[in-house]
Amino acid sequence: MQHEATKSNKTCANETTPEDRLPRRTIRARLLRALSICGPGLLVMLANSDAGSVVAAAQSGVQWGYRLAPLLLALFPVLYMVQELTVRLGIYTQKGHGELIRERFGPTWAYLSVVGLVVATTGTLVTEFTAVAGIGELYGVSRLISLPLSAAALIGIVTTGSYRRVERVAVIIGLFELAFFYVAWRSQPDLATIRQHVSDLPWRDHGFLFLAAALIGTVFNPWMIFYQQSAIAEKRLEARDLPTARGETAIGALLTQCLTISVLVAVAATLGGHRSTVSLKSVGDISAMLTPYLGVKFGRLVFGVGVLGAATVAAVVASLAMAWGLGEVLGYQRSLEFKPGRSPWFYGGYVASVLTASVIVCISHDLVLVNIGAQVVNALFLPFVLGLLAALAADALPEEKRLKGFYFWLLLIGAAATAFLGVYGGLSSLF
Repeated sequence: MQHEATKSNKTCANETTPEDRLPRRTIRARLLRALSICGPGLLVMLANSDAGSVVAAAQSGVQWGYRLAPLLLALFPVLYMVQELTVRLGIYTQKGHGELIRERFGPTWAYLSVVGLVVATTGTLVTEFTAVAGIGELYGVSRLISLPLSAAALIGIVTTGSYRRVERVAVIIGLFELAFFYVAWRSQPDLATIRQHVSDLPWRDHGFLFLAAALIGTVFNPWMIFYQQSAIAEKRLEARDLPTARGETAIGALLTQCLTISVLVAVAATLGGHRSTVSLKSVGDISAMLTPYLGVKFGRLVFGVGVLGAATVAAVVASLAMAWGLGEVLGYQRSLEFKPGRSPWFYGGYVASVLTASVIVCISHDLVLVNIGAQVVNALFLPFVLGLLAALAADALPEEKRLKGFYFWLLLIGAAATAFLGVYGGLSSLF
């Protein structure tokens, strides 16, 4: 009798009613929905840790040790709040950034915004191809071979798939950037030196301010705003998806800052403070500096994989953002869901931007100077970019979703301080 009762209890324990199974189905459905939502926030942040970020962080580590690392940490909340605004705008308007500017403020402001986008995207693409050239030359591959191959790969990724497919491929490639964490760990930074450096910040030094502006330019790019808002509109995310999209953006913002800090820490730990004796001219030079500490073959491979992953993702995201932005302002079809025959201007703009940047790199010499200059230009555009974003948030969002109270003032003060430092630092070399 006792045996039968035990058997019966086990049977009951193993059986589930439809009501019992409902929560499991609900959890699974929510998980699948969350996975389908994720992509734009993580991808745009992985793209932000691009070759330009690597070069600017490495140059900062060489010249100023760990002193600029606190700035990168301080920019994290501002970066999140700025990109979270693009999430709101994309969800509640279902329109891209350029289209919304044209609709709300007219074609003149839209054209001005897209000029900034084209300048920033061209600079970004040039920096990504410099990375490809530098890593290729480390292995004895001429840029005349590596650049056409990489351009063809980028064109192939975008022209042969839907947005979701492009997004998945780019995220997978971008995960190779995690190699930068290994690079920082192997460099074995000294905590006492870190404390000494971060307590001694030379804010009056024009060189320090110039590199601070370059780092700000790596964190805030016009194409990031265009891309994330357009990607969210392309995926047709809804109001119920806002919490997940916010969470993904926060994770991505923290990840990109930590990746950039990893490069700065690795270089600062190895050569920080040797400002008069160390000169960087390419990504290959950075890898060569780190090679004694990482190992000749394995270290070079790890660093190269990280840089190529970052450069590839940034090139895809930046060029897509420009093609989307131009389409939104000029009014032509602009979707990866259309084949090239139906959206010739969209794909033509993408291909033209990729090929132009690769040609520029083919004829350039001082690649690090080109990289730093491109990031400073981004910083100079920052007041205009953030001003338009804030104006859209105040005008286009539903009343209940507009910025209010403490959060509004926090974003306003943080964005204003960041923009001021970026412009002041960028112009400091002229003083």
